[in-house]
Amino acid sequence: MQARQTRAERRTATAARILEAAQIEFGTHGESATIRGIARRAGVDPSLVLQHYGSKQALFSLAVRPATDLTAEGVPAHLAEVLGLRLSELPPETRALMRSMLTSSEAATVMRDYLQERAANLAQAMTGEDAELRAAVMVSSILGITIARHFLNLAPLADLGNERIAALFDAWLVPLA
Repeated sequence: MQARQTRAERRTATAARILEAAQIEFGTHGESATIRGIARRAGVDPSLVLQHYGSKQALFSLAVRPATDLTAEGVPAHLAEVLGLRLSELPPETRALMRSMLTSSEAATVMRDYLQERAANLAQAMTGEDAELRAAVMVSSILGITIARHFLNLAPLADLGNERIAALFDAWLVPLA
């Protein structure tokens, strides 16, 4: 027999369902996603979406924000993981952010801050001259591959196997290990 959830536990579960639904809706529709569509996907009344998150813009900001717990020591493994993730299906929050970054100043700021943080952490782990520039080039390259593969279906990237693309990046990642 399951124990009954407390009100706080139900509220937390509802907020999590709404956020997950928002990530999917924003990933599919970008900023044109609606509160009603998010609520429908989460199985809640639209008023609950606003009660939990305040506004569509506030929910959008949370839904598209990538995780930011990277340390300089974890950069090589993180880059390999990011590349693997970017070569496969994109998470809804990443898809939403990328769809919106060229049309929404808030999404552009989120993406720029995220990429600058990643480049700064990567530069700290690199040796030699121009570490900041080389890190920015690497981070930008992964972003470019993601856009070309998932949004533009650029040949041969769209058809190239993940292992082959990953092998092309090995030369970049090896000096970081």
